[in-house]
Amino acid sequence: MTTTEARQQTRILVQAAAQACESKKGQDTRILELDPIDAGLSDFFLVTSATNDRQSVAICDEIEDKLKKEFGVFPNSVEGRRKGEWILLDYVDFVVHVFLAERRAFYDIERLRKSARPVTPAEFDAELKAALAEKTVAARKKAAAKAAASKPKKGARKSAPAREASAKKIAVKKAVVKKAAVKKAVARKKPSPSKTAKGR
Repeated sequence: MTTTEARQQTRILVQAAAQACESKKGQDTRILELDPIDAGLSDFFLVTSATNDRQSVAICDEIEDKLKKEFGVFPNSVEGRRKGEWILLDYVDFVVHVFLAERRAFYDIERLRKSARPVTPAEFDAELKAALAEKTVAARKKAAAKAAASKPKKGARKSAPAREASAKKIAVKKAVVKKAAVKKAVARKKPSPSKTAKGR
């Protein structure tokens, strides 16, 4: 898998995790696209807030279930699930942070990562769809060019098996015509029974 394909797959996973946050009523969900210089950690941070610790655990459970069922992906590590104030799911290429609203305001991860580009899930989805559409168009053009290159050109020589098949068809036609001609000639040479009876 190339780096662009891997990054595309990561974007799809992040989008699925953001949808899971929204389905469990996560508040102020943001995706931070980290600067490539800082990407030693990961490519994306997904940050969302919950109103209480039970909701934050429910959001994390939903993210884990969705990514496991749909993509077969498990978090590399999970931190803070017991208290539920700040739960971190580390998927290596992206990290999910589920905060209680007070803790999110206190730690203010968005401010700590100033070089990161904040993106809302809707904007992220639009970017992902545009990238996938571009990839689809490129794949279709490539397939069309390949199909055009594989079609035989008019006047081009046939392959050996095709030449043999057409030679067999011609030979069969000639044999049928020859057999019909022989039958006709034999029928002419034989006197008809009516002529032989008159001559006697």
